[in-house]
This record gives sequence, C-alpha cells and structure tokens, in this order.
Amino acid sequence: MGTYIFNITEFFQITVFLLMMYYAVISLFGLYKKKEDTNEDVPEKTFALIVAAHNEEMVVENTVESLIGLDYPNDMYDVFVIADNCTDNTAKVARDAGAIVCERFAEGKNGKGYALDWMFKKIFSMKKKYDAVAIFDADNIVSRGFLREMDKSLKKGYKVVQGYLDSKNPNDSWITQSYSIAFWTSNRLFQLSRHNLGLSNQIGGTGFCVCTDVLKEIGWGATCLTEDLEFTCKLVLNNYKVGWAHNAVVYDEKPLTLRQSWNQRRRWMQGFADVSSRFFFKLMSKAFKDRDFTAFDTALYTIQPFTIVAFGISSILSLIQNNSSGHYIFVINYLFSPLIWKVFSMFQFLFTPFITYIEKKISKGLFLVFAVYSSYVFVFDYLFKPGTDIMVIAAGHVIYFFAFLTLVFLFGKKKNAKMFVWYILYGLYTITWIPITIQGILNKNDKEWYHTKHTRQIKLDEIKSA
Repeated sequence: MGTYIFNITEFFQITVFLLMMYYAVISLFGLYKKKEDTNEDVPEKTFALIVAAHNEEMVVENTVESLIGLDYPNDMYDVFVIADNCTDNTAKVARDAGAIVCERFAEGKNGKGYALDWMFKKIFSMKKKYDAVAIFDADNIVSRGFLREMDKSLKKGYKVVQGYLDSKNPNDSWITQSYSIAFWTSNRLFQLSRHNLGLSNQIGGTGFCVCTDVLKEIGWGATCLTEDLEFTCKLVLNNYKVGWAHNAVVYDEKPLTLRQSWNQRRRWMQGFADVSSRFFFKLMSKAFKDRDFTAFDTALYTIQPFTIVAFGISSILSLIQNNSSGHYIFVINYLFSPLIWKVFSMFQFLFTPFITYIEKKISKGLFLVFAVYSSYVFVFDYLFKPGTDIMVIAAGHVIYFFAFLTLVFLFGKKKNAKMFVWYILYGLYTITWIPITIQGILNKNDKEWYHTKHTRQIKLDEIKSA
C-alpha cells in the first residue's frame, strides 16, 4: 500500500512540479521592466469608453468623473454607461456626472458579457465612429494617462491591449490586501513577462481596449461568467495577441470579507472550468498544428482550476505518504540536499515581497524585515532536532511570529506591522483557492451571475495619497 501511495504521489508531484516550473521560468522574464518612454506622442486613436453598471449608484459617479478627466483630447473619446437591468438611480447619477447613458432591460440574459455585446452593436450603428472601445467596471478609478498609454500600444500594432489592474482599497482588510498582492504580482510575473516574451497577455475583465475592426471581424460573443478569458481564447484562435500597457493603471475595488471573496473567486473558477472545457483542446490543436507557442501558453492558462486541484491532491497524498510509509513528505526532495531546499524555501518566501517591493508597493525596510524573518528555516533546524513533537514546533512558530511582530510594531510603523501580518495571512488566502476551485469545477454549468455590491466612494487623489 505504501509503494502504491508513493507512486501516485510521485506522479502528481512531478506533474505539478513541471507546471510550476513552467510558470516560474516564464515569470522570471517579468523581472525586467523596460525604461518608460517619456516622449509625448500626438494622440491618433479615438475611443468609446464603456462602463458596465448594474445597480452601482454609489460608485459610478467617481468612475465617470475619472474618465471625463483623462489626459486626452476631449473630442477624441466619449464616455458611455450601460445601466444594465438597474433598479436604482445608476442611470441618473451617471448622466448627471456627464456620461452618455444607455439603459438595458433584458430578463434571462444577465451579466456583463451580454451587456457588452448589446452595447457594441449600438456603438457600431452610431454615426460617429471610433477606432477602439475601452471597457471598465462601475467601481473603477482610472489613471489620467490611461488613454495615452493605450494609444501608444495601438500604434505599435496591437489590436487588443490590457492595462495594469491595481487596487483602490488595499488597506481595508486582510482580504483586500491579499487580493492586492495577488494582482500586483500577477501584473509583473504573469502579464509583463508574457509581454516581454512576445506572448499574448490575458484580458483582465476591465481596463482593456479592443479595436472596433476586430470586434466587427470576429464578434464579441463572450457571455459566460468569465467573458474576459473567453474572449482572450477567441482572439488567440484568430491569431491576435493581447498587448500589455504597464503604465495604463486602473484601480479596482476589492471585496472586504472572505465570504464576498469566496463567492467572487468561485464564480471565476466556474467560468474558468467552463471556458477550459470549450477551448483547451482547440488551443492545443492550434498549438501543435501551427507550432503556435502562444496558443499552447493560453491553453495551459485555461486549465488553471485543474492545476490548483492537482496541487491540492499532491499535498494530501504527500501527507498520507509521510504518515503511512515514513518517506520524506516531498518526493522530489530526494534529488537535492537539505541546504538547497532551505535556501529555496527562503527564496520562495521572499519572492512575493520582493516583487511588491520593486513594484513600489512596500518599503525597503519592510522587505528587509521579511528577509530576516525568512531565516526561520535555519533557526528552527538548529532549535528543533529530528523527532521533536509537532506541537512544540508549532508553538515555536507562533512565538517566533509574535516576537517579530512586536519588534516591527515597536521599532517600525504601525502600518508596516499591519502589512506584515497580512502578508503572512496571504498564505491562508492562497490555500482557500483549493476548496473554492473544487466548488467552481463542480458547479461550472451554473451560469447565474452573482453581483458584488460596491460601497466605497474613492477618488483618484485619495488613492495616491493613501
């Protein structure tokens, strides 16, 4: 029985390890960031800015105001708000703020994807023509240079461009901080790395633009729970790559509680599972038939839910194996010395703080705190010999953590102490992806749209001064 468990564990771990190594190697190319182009180009492209809103009277005004205040010629873009099946004053608030409001009422076709499909058809039929449309959520705050950055990318030949997705409320709770960390690292390690490699980026649901000629050619047709992923797959299958504009920043409101976060991420995983079932084999077929590495990379991205579940199964099998056969908990550990794995553990722990540091989201001082804290892999090896009771080791971890927290609180800033705790809790946030993903896969055929209510009225100046 022990050998059987060992073999299965080895299979899962090696499979997961190879996938993780693939993503790790790709992510390293995100460490390089090209020097910013400070030349002011003459704007060329015209834009229709579209805000999809469902009962968003609380936040839509600030979104419209940030769009109207963009650093771009006023006669070269217009702001549209889709008041989609609204039962509140979203339409009035948006109209008073200066947007062109289009109200939509359609039972049975709820969700952003349907609303955008409806709006694109209206845009195409208008007398005034636009070179591109840019999509936003009703809770977004947009950086003033957004359209100039998009204009630059479109002039380079891209037909679809995704902007940098940031957080407008990172310090509200450990959940919003966890979301923010996830987005900051993804922007750098997933999006920028693929841009540097010439692969296709992924549309992030908001803060992206699409040339109208592409929409007319292949159509939108993305109406599932993750319409952004669905449209990305459609683009790649039609030989289009999504570009990346690192300096076109859009600030998004993150959920405050674990329950809100759970529901949102479950919806994402439902959509992922749905899209992967429809596009994975098509993308793989294109990858091998056309020797298209971009299609291969996109195909792997669509199976993210199954990769997460495989990681969870691998971890559980490792625990069973450890208890039943006495083997080392991680099969691949046999290949390397304990010292190498300790150094690797420190590197793994520090990688996320390092990325957020180079993205200027945390201070150098806080990063150094994390660097010293990560030395626990050596400290605990010295303090606790093999065979030490696991409860004693757990108590040691708790004491070590609170000792560090006390030092940060006494000799640093209270804000840094709070961020230190939240960074540690980020590991818990990451673990919750496993049950959320399983739930999402099991309910992938549930197409009901769960609306996340937004309540924070935040302006661009408030974000920058936080």
